[in-house]
Amino acid sequence: MMQKNLDALSQIVAECRAMPFPKGFRGLDVEDQDMVMLDADTAGYVSRVLVGPLPEPAREGLIRLVGVFEKVLPAISDEYARNYFTRARDAAALAAEIEAMRDE
Repeated sequence: MMQKNLDALSQIVAECRAMPFPKGFRGLDVEDQDMVMLDADTAGYVSRVLVGPLPEPAREGLIRLVGVFEKVLPAISDEYARNYFTRARDAAALAAEIEAMRDE
């Protein structure tokens, strides 16, 4: 199951990387969240999960990040941007799930 989830996460990451960052979202804050930083933080956490377990502070940060997406996504009206950030949220959520599985 773990390898299946890691493979799925790798696929989501590849899809995200193939998508250009949404126009008009550089330097934009949505719900007090800098969208470039949200994207960068997601990429950092997810890439670390793909190579091994996160230390506890990073796990907590990843869980907080998933919560930020839940606050930000409903406020995005642009369809492309909503799709882009939904994929990023999906990657973060799956990464958090993988981390939880590592504890079992």
